[in-house]
Amino acid sequence: MSTIYLSQEGYDNLKTELQNLKSVDRPRVINQISEARDKGDLSENAEYDAAKEAQGLLEARISKLENDVANARVLDHQDMDTSTVHLLTKVTIKNMASGMEMTYAIVSEAEADLAAKKISVTSPIGKGLLGKAVGDIADIEVPNGIIHFEIIKITTL
Repeated sequence: MSTIYLSQEGYDNLKTELQNLKSVDRPRVINQISEARDKGDLSENAEYDAAKEAQGLLEARISKLENDVANARVLDHQDMDTSTVHLLTKVTIKNMASGMEMTYAIVSEAEADLAAKKISVTSPIGKGLLGKAVGDIADIEVPNGIIHFEIIKITTL
């Protein structure tokens, strides 16, 4: 597995989620399986089947998070160069067509959250902004065509 670059906040969130899945969700699912097993014939027990499926999904998520935490590298954004857009920078862009300004944090896929204005470095917009400096125009291809963004400001997170 490849290295996953995260902010300290993203790393802490992954560890918290992993701990919650192991200490809260896993015992709850095990209890559901036990209760369903006590209800009799397992071959026709939908509750048992559902609980076993939930356990499989939970264990897969735990395994993925354990792998992510093991392969994570926390980047110190205080020492980041802000001359160009890269991972763990905050960039203000202006849509050249509408004049609308937006500010996004460029983060890893594991931390991406559009509602929190954090976009993945692997998203079309993230890829299009990488390496651009203040004043550059980024031509980003989206399903509706190409959007032109001007880089207004670059800061650290």
